[in-house]
Amino acid sequence: MALRSLPATYMRGGTSRALFFDRADLPLLQGDDTAPWDRIFCAAMGSPDPWQRQLDGMGGGITSLSKVAVIGPPTHPEADVDYTFAQVDVTAPVVGYRGNCGNISAAVGPYALHRGLVRVEGDRASVTIHNTNTRKLIRARFPVEAGRLATEGDLALDGVAGSAAPIELSFPDPGGAATGQVFPTGLRQQELQIPGHGSVRATMIDVCNPLLILEAPDFGLAGDESAAGLASDAGLLVRLSEARCLAATMMGLVEAAEVARRELRNLPLVAVISRTEEANLRVRMFSSDQPHKASPLTGAMGLAAAAAIPGTLAHETAQVATGAGSFRIAHVSGVLEVAARGEFDIPEPLVTETTVLRTARVLMQGRVFY
Repeated sequence: MALRSLPATYMRGGTSRALFFDRADLPLLQGDDTAPWDRIFCAAMGSPDPWQRQLDGMGGGITSLSKVAVIGPPTHPEADVDYTFAQVDVTAPVVGYRGNCGNISAAVGPYALHRGLVRVEGDRASVTIHNTNTRKLIRARFPVEAGRLATEGDLALDGVAGSAAPIELSFPDPGGAATGQVFPTGLRQQELQIPGHGSVRATMIDVCNPLLILEAPDFGLAGDESAAGLASDAGLLVRLSEARCLAATMMGLVEAAEVARRELRNLPLVAVISRTEEANLRVRMFSSDQPHKASPLTGAMGLAAAAAIPGTLAHETAQVATGAGSFRIAHVSGVLEVAARGEFDIPEPLVTETTVLRTARVLMQGRVFY
């Protein structure tokens, strides 16, 4: 079969990278059947790859570098563009459309401006994005030069070399992004019976994305392990995967753990937390059952929201004041600062907004072969 190609743009958003497509360039989908897109995305990224390198595609062999964003005209009355996120599994021919990527969200506004999908006057852009995965809005504000994202700035992100212009991201009403509830099980913490491991305490929260929060000591961890060290511990990865799949059923994301193991490989995100002196909380994040080399942005925002709500593991571990806004999270590459706002000290906590600063850059524009 002859190689085919499509117009694409390769971008960094925060600590992740993704292939960006205009929706008009992709096959028209019939209903919920994403197979035509799945084939293109897997081939373009180089998945599946049992060696976890994606050498035959644009992916980088880890979840943060195996992502796709599809941008099109808005279907929401308040939005400037629609944005569909796709997580391409590295080792399996699976593409996930449940949930969003916060880091890649940072690149959507600049991409829309770069492609002429939105117009701006003056030296600042404000783009309202409709994330079709979660049916939530995201607002991005950033400086502009010559009609594009400003190329220079002083915001440095731990995990990204250099500095760039800041992109202000706001996620209004982020609660229940996938399940419709901040606490899908109705509890702020509960016991999780992990097959072959026993019982551990857990918090399951859905703010920006479903997130499973666990405590490092329950898994024999100090909490300061490197990503490479975590990745080499096969037994740990199996236990955390079992916990994730069980949590997926308890949160109502799937009907059975086997479905999460086979089809929903990227959710919930898993946060293994511990105390530290350098930030409000320390975390080792896991995405698609692999240790993240920084932190998924949506996971960090969910963790910040959990830390502000009494009764959660994050609140107990971080020992922060109820309703605390700005929140510093230590991860494997440094520290990430996010903010969560809302009414937290009430029976049914309300998260009104999460915010964060990110950077982004256009890396390449051309055609990708598949």
